[in-house]
Amino acid sequence: MQGRLYAVGAVAVLGAVSIAAPATAAETPAAASLSVLHGVPDLTVDVYVNGALTLDDFAPGELAGPLELPAGAYQLAVTAADAADASAPLIGPVDVTLAAGGNYTATANLDAGGTPTANFYTNDVSTVEAGKSRLTVRHVATAPAVDVLAGGAVLVPNLSNPGEASLTTDAGTVSAAVAATGTTDPVIGPADVALAEGTSTIVYAWGSLEAGNLALATQVIDGLHSSPGAVPGGQSGLAAQDDNGAAIGIGAFLLVLLGGAVAASRRRATRISS
Repeated sequence: MQGRLYAVGAVAVLGAVSIAAPATAAETPAAASLSVLHGVPDLTVDVYVNGALTLDDFAPGELAGPLELPAGAYQLAVTAADAADASAPLIGPVDVTLAAGGNYTATANLDAGGTPTANFYTNDVSTVEAGKSRLTVRHVATAPAVDVLAGGAVLVPNLSNPGEASLTTDAGTVSAAVAATGTTDPVIGPADVALAEGTSTIVYAWGSLEAGNLALATQVIDGLHSSPGAVPGGQSGLAAQDDNGAAIGIGAFLLVLLGGAVAASRRRATRISS
């Protein structure tokens, strides 16, 4: 799959990684992959790993990585841009453990009530059968819960911040619809979503619908084919930059999906999910 890798301050990142690596690693263990998504609107930040500046002037909507780090324990902290150090974080510090060969994404985002927070996800990089594709939706926005439907049946029930849901499906076009949580009558869709074979496409909804700054980011991990010689990769990028158009289609569907859910929730005078 043709994809684009978006890294922020690659040289600075690699230098900081060598500083941030666990001190107990006498021998370099197998690496883990870590991507970082900035999903807090209107806030440029710095990201520290084990006290070392790793991402400088990290802007909303940017997806950095994957960074290759030795397996071990790390502490992540998000500070105001150009902070002197990590002593007064805006988010965190957050302790995470990276396993050898693992693939992870850390997000700085808004919780269901609109407060900046952090989430840590393990990405599934297991192979998919020939002709298949994996889709994961992660809800890291201040927005209500939704059910995702296919053929009138609920595939993903009650997805709310900071939840995620994954499914493996045939590569190609998937017809899906959305309903307000607890109902089966679509309020939007069905809509067609294109997925590429042998990839894991992760769609993040971030920002706030109520504030009018909902946005989307898409991470694509390729090389998940079940054929011999296929090696799980770590291509990452924003939806608007995906060359094959699959991520754009998924992002557009999710945007409509969440927007429709909000319209439905307002009509029904329900509250934003917490």
